[in-house]
Amino acid sequence: MSTRPIAVVTGASSGIGAATAEALAASGYHVWCTARRADRIEALAEKIGGTAFVCDVADVASIDALAAALPSEVHLLVNNAGGAQGLDTVEDAKDSDWITMFETNVLGLMRVTRALLPKMKAAPKSHIVNVTSIAGREAYPKGAGYTSAKHGARVITQTLRAELNGLPIRVTDISPGLVETEFSIVRFAGDTERASKVYDGYTPLTADDIAETIRWAVMLPAHVNIDEIVVKPLAQASATQVARGAGV
Repeated sequence: MSTRPIAVVTGASSGIGAATAEALAASGYHVWCTARRADRIEALAEKIGGTAFVCDVADVASIDALAAALPSEVHLLVNNAGGAQGLDTVEDAKDSDWITMFETNVLGLMRVTRALLPKMKAAPKSHIVNVTSIAGREAYPKGAGYTSAKHGARVITQTLRAELNGLPIRVTDISPGLVETEFSIVRFAGDTERASKVYDGYTPLTADDIAETIRWAVMLPAHVNIDEIVVKPLAQASATQVARGAGV
């Protein structure tokens, strides 16, 4: 078994999760790469010298199996699994989309944290990083399903910070703005043309940008807790205001 500190990254099969796993491995962590797509996390784990474990954060049995397989101490948990489904008004909301978003962004985050906390408490020091979104701080038309889920994830993070106060467990909320990953492709059910238009006319953030933000917060001294980081591309002022065509 590796003597390096143990990090668990959910949603590690692509995008921010995969980039974060790579950044943490380069910083000395043995990373458990978890996601539903076995082929992707196995390739990633082999590349970074980590461990691949198939886990669906919407499945309690899957999470329990992950917790049982992990070593007795876990030093870092990055709750990254999540995502958006659809872009509908409340009037046209689809139950299936909302259920999926709450299962991953809210219940999944809670369940993974609940399952791993005993092993994080067993470590001399540990850190929980929740990847939320600026959608957890704003509201915009046709976004109620995603924004309400991400508001929930943000409040869970704030609550954890209060509940774990006095223990050597740091809690951090990373709230990205527009990041070019598979996010919009998933949101628009595989419509790549529609997804690509989200990033037209400006320079969006990359998965590596967010991974570096997470790595920075994690690698600070143990007495330093970065409560919240909001990261947006220069061209983005808010969830609905982006300076397209401004050359930034």
